[in-house]
Amino acid sequence: MQLYTKITIGLVLGVIVGLAVNLAGFTETFAWQSVAMPVMDFVGNAFIRAIMMIVIPLVVASLTVGVASLGDMKTLGRMGGKTVAYYLFTTSIAITLGLVLALMIRPGAGLSPEARDSLAGEFAEQAGGAVGIADEAPTIWETLIGMIPSNPVAAAAEGNLLPLIIFVIIFAAAITRVIPSRRETILSFFHGINDASMVVIHWIMKTAPYAVFALITVVISRFGLEVLQSLAIYAGVVAIGLILHATITYGTLVTVLARLNPINFFRRIREAQLIAFSTSSSNATLPVTMEVAQENLGISKSTSSFVLPLGATINMDGTALYQGVATVFIAQVYGFDLGIGALLTIVLTATLASIGTAGVPSAGIIILVLVLNSVGLGAQAAAGIALILGVDRILDMIRTAVNITGDLSCAAVVGRSEGEVLITGNPKDATAVSRAG
Repeated sequence: MQLYTKITIGLVLGVIVGLAVNLAGFTETFAWQSVAMPVMDFVGNAFIRAIMMIVIPLVVASLTVGVASLGDMKTLGRMGGKTVAYYLFTTSIAITLGLVLALMIRPGAGLSPEARDSLAGEFAEQAGGAVGIADEAPTIWETLIGMIPSNPVAAAAEGNLLPLIIFVIIFAAAITRVIPSRRETILSFFHGINDASMVVIHWIMKTAPYAVFALITVVISRFGLEVLQSLAIYAGVVAIGLILHATITYGTLVTVLARLNPINFFRRIREAQLIAFSTSSSNATLPVTMEVAQENLGISKSTSSFVLPLGATINMDGTALYQGVATVFIAQVYGFDLGIGALLTIVLTATLASIGTAGVPSAGIIILVLVLNSVGLGAQAAAGIALILGVDRILDMIRTAVNITGDLSCAAVVGRSEGEVLITGNPKDATAVSRAG
């Protein structure tokens, strides 16, 4: 049985068990609170921590080898330009799609004041915390200067990927100028770290089906369907937008620019999508994403090692789309009219803010506060966010899967543009051929 099949079974069973526990009212029992829930939390969190454990050594080693193998700064600059342009383009499409759907369907128009106040009160404390964190967010200039790490080791220790990536790119570019004998010694060291990291990833992934079951069971049992029913239209608009963006936007770009069959493309990457859906973290999924890109799509190590870590930090298409829908939803709930200028401000703010969004669960909520402030909804930010927090975790899972899909589509497009021969045909054959190669 393929690993993605096992993960899918774990996900489906998690949904079934979670719903059964929620509907039967078992969440309040001693057995669930004191035994089952702690065990589920431990299994799920242990899996996420194990993957996060290997992210830093994998990113440093693979990115060093990948950039150094490009050979010259011209190639590095060309690939970097293609990658950033692709991510900015798809992010702007995502946020625009979210705004169009929200303005057409008007999810906030049908929510009664009673339901609005009830939901806002239920999650007021969490929303207040998010607003407080957002108020301490750095300015654009602080964000830009923060991309240059004064201490790369500290950036690695804090899991701050973007400054670390910039340091590694500079360091790897410098390796290309070192005399050949010493350059090979350095690269041999990082090759060894990369290979060992991949072995650890294979070990960790053997536990993925059980971890996915635990993660999904906890989420579904905690939230159930009650909150989702109260915000069904809003959640539906976000979910539809994310699915359309993944299938139409990425499917078209992969077909036209990467010359891949989109159906086969989605089949080959489903293992990474399932892990992203379960963990709600682009960073935690990164090791799996890199493995899928190389083994199932045939993307070279140099391309995937460069494009995918960048994608985990600056490609937040799913987050940007959700922010567009959420902003319009909150504006409609509180009777706030958004003009063309405000809509353009949302597109610009969400696109730029998503670049600095951390690839961790619910980080998009923090950025949403900044977007709301940019269009004059700062006074309604806390109450508005409280409205959507009930379904945010479930939607966060979907948008993370979309973000990962975007990362892999970009890697395929950039790889093809650099003359790489990607794997085509049956997904099962793809894995066999890549491993044989």
